[in-house]
Amino acid sequence: MKQVIVFCFLLCSFISGAQNTSNLSETNTDDNTLLWEISGNGLAKPSYIFGTFHLLCKQDINFSNACRRAISNSHEVYFELDLDDPATLFGGFMLLNMKDGKQLDSLLTADEYKRVSQFFKDSLKASLGIFKNMKPYFLIAMLYPKMLPCESISGVEEGIMAIAKEDKKEIKGLETMAFQASVFDSIPYKMQAKELLNTIDSMDKSRKYFALMNKAYLQQDMSAIEKLVFDTEMGMKDNEDILLNKRNKDWVYKLKNIMKNNPVFIAVGTGHLIGNDGIIQLLKNEGYQLRPLKNK
Repeated sequence: MKQVIVFCFLLCSFISGAQNTSNLSETNTDDNTLLWEISGNGLAKPSYIFGTFHLLCKQDINFSNACRRAISNSHEVYFELDLDDPATLFGGFMLLNMKDGKQLDSLLTADEYKRVSQFFKDSLKASLGIFKNMKPYFLIAMLYPKMLPCESISGVEEGIMAIAKEDKKEIKGLETMAFQASVFDSIPYKMQAKELLNTIDSMDKSRKYFALMNKAYLQQDMSAIEKLVFDTEMGMKDNEDILLNKRNKDWVYKLKNIMKNNPVFIAVGTGHLIGNDGIIQLLKNEGYQLRPLKNK
């Protein structure tokens, strides 16, 4: 359940003052990398941004020397949420449910609810009844481990946090749990319920989509990730503005002040980095220089 909460709230020019630091990592030959250096626009030292994937097979999670150096060279590590704060995780339990006592069976027909209930019983070995007050998007997140071809599952964020702790870096968050919960409240529950039903009814297609996204992430194929996120029926095109664009703008506004003080390492979902409204482009628009780093 902890991973579900984290997942849901969870659902980089050279400057003279930092010449030595900038040269620690090689420039990638193209933009297909998860690791970017942020410099210029008055920054005394570069910061770094890294695209994460919230759930992966544990054996697939590895970090390059370049990534480890970027964390080491940073003063703080920022995630979407402060994952080192127990109150963040435990507080999440209070925010999982729909407002006004809404229940899933009021959002679906009797037959639709029965199909979802049967899936939970057969595949998750759980009774849907104990989850029927939960926001449907969180229920969808509970299905993601079933889409991975492995038993041992973890998140990229957990690996980064372990490295950060070894280096005694302070861990912070760009958002609060309450804000992330409000994001899911802004998407109609009925729409969320239909997406839950569609995910279950087309589980084979969902698994194939998840496998493609997984492969694109591990290959650091940013163009493929962008296509999957925005251009397919399984992506988040319908809620792109709510789930990505508005939050990206808010984060860039915050990061402009954060990076002034000290170099930081920013780790957020890869979907937030890509596209014209992604963090990489938004930072460029603000006058920063973004350098793709080799991340092998």
